[in-house]
Amino acid sequence: MLDHTMPLPTPKTIAGDKHDWELVIGMEVHAQVSSNAKLFSGASTRFGAEPNSNVAFVDAGMPGMLPVINEFCVAQAVRTGLGLRAGINLRSAFDRKNYFYPDLPQGYQISQLYHPIVGEGEVLVELGDGTARTVRIERIHLEQDAGKSIHDMDPAASFVDLNRTGVALMEIVSRPDIRGPEEAAAYIVKLRQIMRYLGTCDGNMQNGNLRADVNVSVCRPGQYEKYQETQDFSHLGTRCEIKNMNSMRFIQQAIDVEARRQIAILEGGGAVVQETRLYDPDRGETRSMRSKEEAHDYRYFPDPDLLPLEIEQDWVDDIAAALPELPDAKKARFVSDFGLSDYDASVLTADTEDAAFFEAVAAEAGNGKLAANWVINDLFGRLKKDDRGIADSPVSPAQLGAIIRLITSDAISGKIAKDLFEIVYTEGGDPEAIVDERGMRQVTDTGAIDAAVDEIVATNPAQVEKARANPKLAGWFVGQVMKATGGKANPKAVDAAVRAKLGL
Repeated sequence: MLDHTMPLPTPKTIAGDKHDWELVIGMEVHAQVSSNAKLFSGASTRFGAEPNSNVAFVDAGMPGMLPVINEFCVAQAVRTGLGLRAGINLRSAFDRKNYFYPDLPQGYQISQLYHPIVGEGEVLVELGDGTARTVRIERIHLEQDAGKSIHDMDPAASFVDLNRTGVALMEIVSRPDIRGPEEAAAYIVKLRQIMRYLGTCDGNMQNGNLRADVNVSVCRPGQYEKYQETQDFSHLGTRCEIKNMNSMRFIQQAIDVEARRQIAILEGGGAVVQETRLYDPDRGETRSMRSKEEAHDYRYFPDPDLLPLEIEQDWVDDIAAALPELPDAKKARFVSDFGLSDYDASVLTADTEDAAFFEAVAAEAGNGKLAANWVINDLFGRLKKDDRGIADSPVSPAQLGAIIRLITSDAISGKIAKDLFEIVYTEGGDPEAIVDERGMRQVTDTGAIDAAVDEIVATNPAQVEKARANPKLAGWFVGQVMKATGGKANPKAVDAAVRAKLGL
């Protein structure tokens, strides 16, 4: 149960020509359920199939075809709700949302308006400045997707691909708790991260598997606080919905553009009209798509072909028991168990594969902090340079762990480790074997180190005097000895020998 008395974030203030305004944002995120079959048919959901090849009779709206609920899609919705700390409704129902469009062959969409499967939840959104905000989830309901109209294949005709028709969507509806463009993007990122951990949506925005409708309004300072007190939406100003956003960057741009458009209207003495708008990134503007529909415009009514959906609490409990460790919990554990900074833990838990790779390296290396440094700075940096993901890493956790063990055992120096990493990355092989085969082990023989120090000191008397006057300059001698030994000398042993020779 959520505590509705908790303080909500103050909206971002935007300066207009005459007044300051507060920005208020709510979002409706459409997440495609990760499932091999559609919500009400057995047709495939595979992306990239030939147009109209993944279409069952019920998807095509053929007469007499009846929908059959996909239990796995229901489980995925429940799993998502539990991951967002939301209440699960043991009884939900499907409604028909009636509208006519070429890519909706039934003439209606099966959705859940009055009785959604998931109730109120919340998402903790972390911002770039280190602060965090709680965004409340109002509901999550299941619905079927529409098809896709294609307008750029023929100058005189449009085409329709029904492959997406009937694919299961989760619509995640937030409260108007989002305060600015950056927070809106961070909210989407966090939702996507949680669903990827849960395995309920892959979050691929390029394929249209995660899309957002963004509701934007502006109000005068102080009105948001009144909304907090009364839950009366009239204090928040008239909202406009920006439809079908599938890019973090465009979401932020569209919010800023739309907010300034509304401010200009209000300061010019006009009134904002509630409507649905589209964002044009090429022109940097939003434009009207249609007047904003209300529920009665869609003539919602209970779907006569589907009985109310009733699920057992034991079934929900079984799903809850099988949930994976989620991002916030994993991040806290990384900080606690490995002594990582909040930032490093955030980077490593951003993706499930990254987190698993790091844990495997840490287990091999026996040193979590050093493993984090190497994974984040060296491995991630090299993979980014080559435009590769962690799944395509040429260096395995076992190999990277072995490199780190060689460092901590003083078998190789940090400099040699960089060279070794590059060899393993490009050529592969066992790090320990490579070190032995190529003579890369550190020189720990004090006699050899002393001899190198003696030679450098003897040939640089002026530098010796400077170092004795300013001990910080002893590092110059350490560098020269390391250079003379090809970086193989143990830096700690060299430093000790230099200081002893110089009497520091």
